[in-house]
Amino acid sequence: MYDPTVARLTYRALLGRRRAAILFILPALLVVIAVAVRVFAGADDQVASDVLGGFAIATMVPLIGVIAGTGAIGPEIDDGSIVYLLAKPVTRPTIIFTKLIVAIAVTMVFSAVPTLIAGLILNGNGQQIAVAYTIAALVASIAYSALFLLLGTISRHAVVLGLVYALVWEALFGSLVSGARTLSVQQWSLAVAEKIGGGGAITSDVGLPLATVLLIVVTVAATWYAGQKLRTLKLAGEE
Repeated sequence: MYDPTVARLTYRALLGRRRAAILFILPALLVVIAVAVRVFAGADDQVASDVLGGFAIATMVPLIGVIAGTGAIGPEIDDGSIVYLLAKPVTRPTIIFTKLIVAIAVTMVFSAVPTLIAGLILNGNGQQIAVAYTIAALVASIAYSALFLLLGTISRHAVVLGLVYALVWEALFGSLVSGARTLSVQQWSLAVAEKIGGGGAITSDVGLPLATVLLIVVTVAATWYAGQKLRTLKLAGEE
């Protein structure tokens, strides 16, 4: 189910000069914000939670997920170079699974690591806040990668759709309509963080059992459906 050649090509595409530069911007900004907040506000658990929840989990992780998830396969479909990969003796579910692993790895590195660093800067992991949000970033990375990889497989406008989900559905509707939060990867990951963190500094509108089920279902379903959609892509010689 994992092909090293496909993985190497996907890493090369995701970590090219232009895309890597974009991936570094948000983590760097988070660390800069954490340093500035620590200097001017000192170590405060609630402030640390607000920064990590409001920027890292709500903005940085989904945006990096969009870049990594859609970028793992979308450009290849758009420019037609996917046909060369599909012509290889590699099953299409294997291609999807390999690209998902790469997207998850990239999203985790560029989101969870800076989240941990920022949390340690903000309050030294008081109330386990840094670790809690780091785990949340890791969990969210998996679901976002699967979801946005699926979008990259089924639509040429995957980036736009991903941004709509991350910034409009989760950020806008999630803040205005309580029911929308149930269908939010952000809230599912916060449910995990809430269990780990102490002092009530982290809260989620979704219970941990439901959040766990939804995270698993969305990840598995999105990966399976992406594999099925890739099966329908026909090479010129297959018509």
